Amino acid sequence: MISFIIRCFIALTALSFNTWLFVSGNWGWGIVFVFVTALIILSFFRNERMILALNQMRLGNTDKAKIHINKITHPQFLPKKQHAYVLYLQAVMNSQEFGFVKSEQILRKALALGLRTAQDNAVARMHLAGICAQTGRKNEAVTLLGEAKKMDKDGIMRDQIKMMQQQLQQTPSKNQMRMAQMMGGRRKTPKMR
Repeated sequence: MISFIIRCFIALTALSFNTWLFVSGNWGWGIVFVFVTALIILSFFRNERMILALNQMRLGNTDKAKIHINKITHPQFLPKKQHAYVLYLQAVMNSQEFGFVKSEQILRKALALGLRTAQDNAVARMHLAGICAQTGRKNEAVTLLGEAKKMDKDGIMRDQIKMMQQQLQQTPSKNQMRMAQMMGGRRKTPKMR
């Protein structure tokens, strides 16, 4: 929140200084400073931490990308699409630290806000399907994988989706897992003499 207030103050100062340059007759410096003011105002629409995180992901430094994305503390002040991407990246990168419940909530919120590309929607649904499969909700995982398969138009994630579908066919349902827990596994009966 403090960085947002500082950014607003800097933008207003730059705009007023730019206006003063034009009014005082310094047209050359005024035109140059228009570009500086435009960059400052564009920073409202593109978060610098988000840009740094995406750049680090392109370079393959996921640890640095995770650091940059976790430094965004108030994503609700960002535009709607950026808010969705911050939540999406935080859920995917911090899934082990957050746990299943929090990761699922964050991913569902990101999907509700709307991710821009179909590929990102497919990845988010595939992660949700993995969470659902590990928490014993097999039917929901199957439907999410089906949706991810439809959204993966380029076939980039075809192998991962196929592998997850095979794993889901092998896993027991929630009722079978519950019965195994209640029975305590198969116990051998003692031999009668």
